[in-house]
Amino acid sequence: MDSEKIKDGVRLILEGIGEDVNREGLLETPDRIARMCEQIFAGLEQDASVHFEKKFHAVNNNIVIEKDIVFHSVCEHHLLPFFGKAHVAYIPNEKVAGLSKLARTVEVFARRPQIQENMTAQIAEAVEKYLEPKGVMVMIEAEHMCMSMRGVQKPGTKTVTTITKGAFAEDYSLQQTFMQMVK
Repeated sequence: MDSEKIKDGVRLILEGIGEDVNREGLLETPDRIARMCEQIFAGLEQDASVHFEKKFHAVNNNIVIEKDIVFHSVCEHHLLPFFGKAHVAYIPNEKVAGLSKLARTVEVFARRPQIQENMTAQIAEAVEKYLEPKGVMVMIEAEHMCMSMRGVQKPGTKTVTTITKGAFAEDYSLQQTFMQMVK
């Protein structure tokens, strides 16, 4: 990341809204924003494949679900946060990942300028590609600050996205089982 460009951009925005960039409370703001960007956009420099390098043999080929994975992301359209919970399920094909690996995969894609619809698909595609399961289902429930604090201004509104792959796409009863499990 180019920290200096970020700092210059923040100064321009502050000047653009009519602020005095030399005001005491704003003197260190460009630097703070640059450091924040390194943290909240860290997923731009990460690859989900590293979280699936180690797999374990499993005889249980029933649904594995990691639910209520809390995440924070940034809407690429308004650069405002959206946050919520991701639920990730897969049906193993004799291989499972460590449980933390699903949460880490969510973080890789959440820590990018993003739209929820793409994030949902990217998580499912990574699980499908690197674990090669019989099926994958991902659901994300999130509140978007671009809807809560600007525009329509409806705080508390949740957007829900899902994607199904493999056995989950083919078998509606598996989708229903997933929905029951995330309740």
